[in-house]
Amino acid sequence: MSTDTLDAPVVETVKMNGLQAINAALMEAMEADPKVLVLGEDIADNEGGGVVGVTRGLSTKFGTMRVRSTPISEQAIIGAAIGAAMGGYKPVAEIMLMNFTTVAMDMIVNHAAKLRFMSGGQSQVPMVIRTLTGAGNQTAGQHADFYEAWFCHTAGIKVVIPWTPADFKGLYLSAIQDPDPVIIVESGKTLFVPMDVPVNQGPIPLGKANIVAPGSDITIVSYGQMMFTVMQAYEELTKAGVSVEVIDLRTISPWDKETVLTSAEKTGRLLVVHEAGRNFGPGAEIAATAQEHLFGKLKAPVGRLGAPYCSVPFAKKLEDAFLVQPPEIIAEAQRLVAMS
Repeated sequence: MSTDTLDAPVVETVKMNGLQAINAALMEAMEADPKVLVLGEDIADNEGGGVVGVTRGLSTKFGTMRVRSTPISEQAIIGAAIGAAMGGYKPVAEIMLMNFTTVAMDMIVNHAAKLRFMSGGQSQVPMVIRTLTGAGNQTAGQHADFYEAWFCHTAGIKVVIPWTPADFKGLYLSAIQDPDPVIIVESGKTLFVPMDVPVNQGPIPLGKANIVAPGSDITIVSYGQMMFTVMQAYEELTKAGVSVEVIDLRTISPWDKETVLTSAEKTGRLLVVHEAGRNFGPGAEIAATAQEHLFGKLKAPVGRLGAPYCSVPFAKKLEDAFLVQPPEIIAEAQRLVAMS
């Protein structure tokens, strides 16, 4: 055993899933700062603590003035959060499902995102919008879309999509303290898979990707619940002798160009995988940036995998076909590695 291993500090961890990690982050933030508020539909304890129980226990501890159940009105939720943020509070507003952000697009895009710019920096809007989405649970076309590209295209909003419970806690802590509006997308099954979380998990900087696994043949970039699929493919590719560097983007806007481009230059190949539609998706921006900065240095064209250009199907077999699966990632990675 090396001296480095003997001297390495032991990090105490606890098992928790994404739901518990978000709850812990909200609890910690609300205990530290009385200006942190939570609002949304059915989030109080007498209503179950939200659609999947993320806010359970908060209203009992902090009261219904700070944990506010609202009417079923996305515009009212976001409008109230914007007003509270401009008044010096730090609201965390829940929009139950990402598809429902469409009801409040005017508030989000024309107000939350732009007020700091239009006021010459005199008005800040430090708010977090929580929302849940993701295919794989047969919730169909109006409940499972990934619309992160819409918000990435809007200046003034940060977009975060965590994968691990540790990232959920750390990124939430950072987002709540950020001076700008942050949308955090809670991606499907990332909420329900227990993992180790450091007991003292602190804030994780927004805009910083995580190199999950080092490699030398190809870089695969992904985020959210698609990371589970990527890691399945990673295991099979590793067995087949392909050295894969896996990067979890974590923040989609602003995305960590430096980490991705450095990795892609090292491996010479880049594959971007996301659940959102391939057409006009975040992968297109990453691919274009890589081609622009690494032209002549890459050994193969940048690969992109995403959902087909259609609504999320309800039927299980169609939904499975809609989602990128491990064999597709393996085949595309092997195709790119075969190029030189």
